[in-house]
Amino acid sequence: MRLLIVDRDGVINEESASYIKTPDEWHPLPGSLEALAMASQMGLRVFVVSNQSGIARGLIDVGQLQRIHSRLISEVQRLGGRIEAILYCPHAPDANCRCRKPQPGMLEAIAQRTGAPLHDAIFVGDRLSDLEAARAVGARAVLVETGHGLDTLSKLPAHERLSVYPDLAAVVRRLK
Repeated sequence: MRLLIVDRDGVINEESASYIKTPDEWHPLPGSLEALAMASQMGLRVFVVSNQSGIARGLIDVGQLQRIHSRLISEVQRLGGRIEAILYCPHAPDANCRCRKPQPGMLEAIAQRTGAPLHDAIFVGDRLSDLEAARAVGARAVLVETGHGLDTLSKLPAHERLSVYPDLAAVVRRLK
């Protein structure tokens, strides 16, 4: 079974400059939850990965983050889909940890958990750090224009070969 690995903020839900700290502040992007459910129904193993430095900054605690993730999981389940796991990095950007994207630690943890090869995985993100993490493990990097996607696209070299889609729903429709 192939893996679909998806960044959270800016891809599944709206981005927030002040961090998403409660389930009430978490707002899915149009069509994103349906896309995750469809991907699962198509036989893809769906994982979510997210840098969550708000924990290290003291803006959100692990319990609140788990409540946000529980809401995401239950909403996708309600649509007939399944998220196999949500992995996050709780560290600050200057912590030099292996799990914070663009480092590949979360992706390697998925590979270890599933035994699935990452060179067959699709990683959907909106930031350069997402693309770099995907490339570090040989996964197929896909950029969406939501979140920081358009800004990321404007900073990439013109010769860069990359799949770019308007949003997560368009990515999953293409995989059908």
